[in-house]
Amino acid sequence: MHEPDVVRLLAELLVILLGAKLFGEFAERLGQPAVLGELVGGVVLGTGLFAFFRPDDPVLVLMSEIGVILLLFETGINSDLDRLLKAGPTASAVAAIGVAAPFVLGWGLMTALGRGGMEAVFIGAALTATSVGITARVLSDMGKLELPEAQIILGAAVIDDVLGIIILSAAQGAAVMGSMQWGGALKTTALSAAFLAAALWLGPYLSGPLVRIVHRMRVRGVLIGLAVCFAFAMALAARALGTAMIIGAFTAGILLARTDKKEDIDETIRPVVDIFAPVFFVMVGTKVDLSAFNPSTPENRAVLGLAALLILAAVLGKILSAFAVRDKTLNRWAVGFGMIPRGEVGLIFAQIGLTAGIIEPALYAAVVAMVVVTTFLAPPLLKKSLS
Repeated sequence: MHEPDVVRLLAELLVILLGAKLFGEFAERLGQPAVLGELVGGVVLGTGLFAFFRPDDPVLVLMSEIGVILLLFETGINSDLDRLLKAGPTASAVAAIGVAAPFVLGWGLMTALGRGGMEAVFIGAALTATSVGITARVLSDMGKLELPEAQIILGAAVIDDVLGIIILSAAQGAAVMGSMQWGGALKTTALSAAFLAAALWLGPYLSGPLVRIVHRMRVRGVLIGLAVCFAFAMALAARALGTAMIIGAFTAGILLARTDKKEDIDETIRPVVDIFAPVFFVMVGTKVDLSAFNPSTPENRAVLGLAALLILAAVLGKILSAFAVRDKTLNRWAVGFGMIPRGEVGLIFAQIGLTAGIIEPALYAAVVAMVVVTTFLAPPLLKKSLS
């Protein structure tokens, strides 16, 4: 890389990271998750505010992909496998409906609008996500984590994470093939599930020795270095077996979360994720064309109408999941509201669809609008229902 390229890259990273933190801080002060601020920062950069900034810079694209892998690795570290296994029939039923209902609504909506095939599948998949991090943050801030409703929400959200990752893997495989071949998609889903199951079974034989090596070594940064190497190795193993790298990274996090180094790994990985993950979210935001939301342009009204329908389907699909709660003494509305936010997983779905050419920029903008609105809606609705 020549010096002018290095200078431009450093300038791009400067505005990305500075913008992500400034807009993230602004979002936090408004009581919203920082990811929304990072997304807005990307939208601002995408308007051409800085002439040197190139959203299609291959180095930035690569860094954003690494950000996704590290983000899902961190998600795995913070996923409680015991809670996943002991969530019980109620949380499992909420999770199943919370994935199936939005997918059917999204797929049916797109099909009814004459936009079936891969577009319909990707939109349905994008609606299935649940951001457990956002809901957990709200419940924690309210001191409501011990409520039965909170346990159902968190247990269902953890299961949703696993189902969502598997669906994302299948959708990513379909994107690579360029068309929706149900046999191939089912194969990818089966491979993802099999890899996850095999990794959880064999994982202790890998993570245990890794931790013992860490205990013996004295070199600076050995813990974070080997943890990231483990995540990358699992990602490459997943890719070699025909499934998505994100499955491997997520599984690596779950495995290391069951070691006595969980807290140390979580603490040391956060600064790394705090550098790479914002690059992904900002890059996602740069691809949003604000002109698509201008209602004075006749053709944009269709995009706005579609965004409104996607938001309705996204909210309704998750609220329907609350009907799986059979105990009438529990607050079903709180469970439904807690499942609404799409957060970062929905953005990852949209990004894959746009990059693969499955959805066009206007539809991408509608999906991002759905993610932003559902993420904004969930915290106040959840707070009101539990107050």
